[in-house]
Amino acid sequence: MTRSSADGSAPRGRSRRNFAGARPVMDDVARLAGVSKQTVSRVLNDHPSVRPETRETVLTAMRTLGYRPSRSARSLASGRTRMLGVISFDAARYGPASILTAINTAAQEAGYLLSSIALDTAEPDTVVEAVNRLSAEGADGVIAIAPQLWVGKTLADTRLDTPLVVLENGLDTDAQQVTGDSRTGARKAVEYLLGLGHRTVWHIAGPTGWTSADHRTGSWQACLEAAGVEVPAPLIGDWSADSGYELGRQLAGHPDVTAVFASNDQMALGLLHALHEAGRSVPGDVSVVGYDDIPEAAHFLPPLTTVRTDFAEIGTRSLRLLLDRLDGTDEPLRVDSLVPVDLVVRRSSGPAPGH
Repeated sequence: MTRSSADGSAPRGRSRRNFAGARPVMDDVARLAGVSKQTVSRVLNDHPSVRPETRETVLTAMRTLGYRPSRSARSLASGRTRMLGVISFDAARYGPASILTAINTAAQEAGYLLSSIALDTAEPDTVVEAVNRLSAEGADGVIAIAPQLWVGKTLADTRLDTPLVVLENGLDTDAQQVTGDSRTGARKAVEYLLGLGHRTVWHIAGPTGWTSADHRTGSWQACLEAAGVEVPAPLIGDWSADSGYELGRQLAGHPDVTAVFASNDQMALGLLHALHEAGRSVPGDVSVVGYDDIPEAAHFLPPLTTVRTDFAEIGTRSLRLLLDRLDGTDEPLRVDSLVPVDLVVRRSSGPAPGH
């Protein structure tokens, strides 16, 4: 047991070895540094009013005592719970799952815990209830992975007291948002295929109302129109390999189909299956380009040409943007909220037949 002085306080100047069996607390740091507990709190919170020499004295005392501030101590110092909330939809898909992992990693590095809610429905009342629940739990801010346009609209139209960042949405508002550049990604895919000599590019689209799917479909159509080529009717899938397979069976029966752009890699996988069953060679008869560059894409047969989305960067930027808001340094929608994409060329694409 640590011995106390007559007035009940611990003696000044004791070293780390005196704490065998007792963890040092903020009061101990203040006594050793010869400052107030409030000053220690300000150092923990990186407050600008603390003089450099005082800050160094306090930090030296922390190191001497082996003091590691608890989460509650940091909360008292900053006025925050250091807990953030995340709301996700369709969390089993590769994109949302990868984003959530990146947010969690970035949050831990910043000294925050995450509380996440996965919703099966995007009904407005359910979305608002989830935000309010996280706020009631003490979340300093909330990140919503909201791939459906109506979810973003619900959040934008609702007056919320909790700082909020929306991911993978495309609202034309001043809301804080982070998203992959789906329009540019689709344009790169279509221009690449047209450049290989294909007379047009067919499209297996994601479900209507999903921001990324709508942006990719709109960009695909605009690109074909700008090139002055035929614009086939898009085939609407549901992101699954099963839907890609069923729609691929429809396309496989048309000999004039020589190039297909699928809105994600899973649907592209189903398409490859259908083309193989129909005896259509890839890329000899049909070139295929997917989207996302999931880890398995390089191991498809043939390896898939696709548009790479940096989901980890989306998650990291969203966390940074939310912390900026909490620190009072937020800005309106910023240019760097749009995460760049890259075309990754593999063996599922090639020149049009006869070229």
